[in-house]
Amino acid sequence: MRKVAVEKSLENVKSYLNYKGYDVADLEGTKSNLKSFDAIVVSGQNSNMLGMHDTNTRASVINAKGMTPEDVHAQIENRLS
Repeated sequence: MRKVAVEKSLENVKSYLNYKGYDVADLEGTKSNLKSFDAIVVSGQNSNMLGMHDTNTRASVINAKGMTPEDVHAQIENRLS
């Protein structure tokens, strides 16, 4: 099962990804352990992701600004396949 961290403001994306079978967590509660995720979904409202300057992760970071939950899902599938 793929693990995805999603920014708190994207409840509709979190619900959709849960429905699609992803293991979804709130991004805000996982800042110290980003390496365990396959993808990170952010709203794009803050240019300094997570309020940190030294964010280090191999996960695909997806900017969901202007995207539907289906678009975000497609991006995750595309990047992780």
